[in-house]
Amino acid sequence: MAFFAIARRFHKPHPKQFFPFLPHSVTQPPPPCPCHPRLVRHFLGTFHRAGLLLSRPRPQTPRRFSSFQPSYGQSLRETIDFSACVNENHQSHQNPILRVDDLLAAVRKADQFSSVGEAIEFLDEAGLQANEDLVFLAVWALRDEWKLAFLVFKWGQKWDRLGENNCSLMIWVLGNHKKFNTAWCLIRDMHRSSLDTGRAMLIMMDRYATANDPGKAIQTFQIMEKFKMIPDLKAFHMLLSTLCEYGNIEEAEEFMLLNKKLFPLETKSFNIILNGWCNISVDVCEAKRIWREMAKCCITPDATSYTHMISCFSKVRNLFDSLRLYDEMKKRGWAPGVEVYNSLIYVLTHENCLKEALKILDKMKEAGVQPNSATYNSMICPLCEVAKLEEARTVFADMIAENIRPTIDTYHAFLEGANVDGALEVLVRMKKAGLGPTRDTFLLILGKFFKLKQPEDALKVWVEMKQFEMVPDSAHYNLLVEGLANCGLLIKAREYYAEMRLNGIIDDPKLKKFLQEPVQHSSLQSKKDPFGAMRNVKRGRWRSSAMRRNRGGKHPYRPRKTKSVKLKT
Repeated sequence: MAFFAIARRFHKPHPKQFFPFLPHSVTQPPPPCPCHPRLVRHFLGTFHRAGLLLSRPRPQTPRRFSSFQPSYGQSLRETIDFSACVNENHQSHQNPILRVDDLLAAVRKADQFSSVGEAIEFLDEAGLQANEDLVFLAVWALRDEWKLAFLVFKWGQKWDRLGENNCSLMIWVLGNHKKFNTAWCLIRDMHRSSLDTGRAMLIMMDRYATANDPGKAIQTFQIMEKFKMIPDLKAFHMLLSTLCEYGNIEEAEEFMLLNKKLFPLETKSFNIILNGWCNISVDVCEAKRIWREMAKCCITPDATSYTHMISCFSKVRNLFDSLRLYDEMKKRGWAPGVEVYNSLIYVLTHENCLKEALKILDKMKEAGVQPNSATYNSMICPLCEVAKLEEARTVFADMIAENIRPTIDTYHAFLEGANVDGALEVLVRMKKAGLGPTRDTFLLILGKFFKLKQPEDALKVWVEMKQFEMVPDSAHYNLLVEGLANCGLLIKAREYYAEMRLNGIIDDPKLKKFLQEPVQHSSLQSKKDPFGAMRNVKRGRWRSSAMRRNRGGKHPYRPRKTKSVKLKT
């Protein structure tokens, strides 16, 4: 195959990459079974602290976990997504009869009362009529203020105007603020009222994983039988997915192996773990280990397995193995999807094989696979990273000609190689396209100019932020003040620090200490990195900023000269 001849030119042993892992909580003994009295007390003991009966108890009937009937391919993220319900009720929010804004105003006034009873009585006297849609929209609007959201929930509960959606949303809000005891109280009352608690249990697993507590997420799965639910394979897969999504991949893998008698090992379970190592942690060594484990367990990889592995190899710029698995995938009869082609296009472009990447694009179209914005971004991003702006503009023009809409990542890629005038031009195009610019866009630009020791250009962009209706937040001010101080403009840095305090932004003790120290200190500059916010913006890119250094490692990294960027349309 012609591509293997190209790949062999770049084939060389890839250094092992190790990534920091979260605490290995499953090294402790496995959680007790659902019937263990200590576990039951741990989760259910709080239920007796507050009576929140939603309605009169009805006879209990055993239910399976999937009683809320999500589609087979529905992910955990789709199951607990409330945005669809919010969009459905968006017109209701503007309905003067529903009076959502009036309820929100009344709730903020009611917060002044010392007791919940007085606050609820105040809401009753406001002349508002409770219903499920009104309570749902108000709780959603107050999701960042859990106490006010819970007050609205209690008001709706008083008038028996709560459904499963309302309860699930309130549990999600409480989980976001780590108020798990109160959330378990609501689940207890949903169970007593014969409301389906399946979605609520999924939310608890997800919120525990978000709070970096995989052990509690696993115990939530095991306690389902106490709520007359049978944990099935779909629930098992959703638990593995949410553990991996938040970085608890080791815990998910061990839980899968410990439960192989109840849930026999199969391809889909391994694919979830493989996706964690390939696309979340991007640890090629662990991904290879899982691939070998699948062979030991006689588990046959499918198209999804190959997609994950090719994606991982492309992200670490391993062209040889990416093409090898692509060829093996086709020989086994699996048709490559758009994700596979995008990975190949990226790694080929990155390894200076743009012509071959364009051939893959043609082959992709011949196979009936429609390119998307990520396909063209897979060429534009690596081209802009090495300042090949002419080629990037040509690909951008082809993208527009194919009626494929650029994304915010497309414009961010061009910002990396633009000078101040080119950056402002890109910002104008972003605004016309309805793609920002966002707060992350300005973090990216400011961080780039400070890294290149161009504080004057950074200040020009700062002034232009108002033209794009962007109000600087604490991250912008921190980056600006530290950048100015590192460039020797300590007086200017103190002026913007004073402006930050004047605008009501919380004082940063580290920043204040930094301003009090001398500016001429190369050692401090090497220890402290004022551009962490910029790297956070780029974290979702194919390459991290650490990977942009020369591959050979023989020459020091030198900031490239910027060029003016003009996008062809």
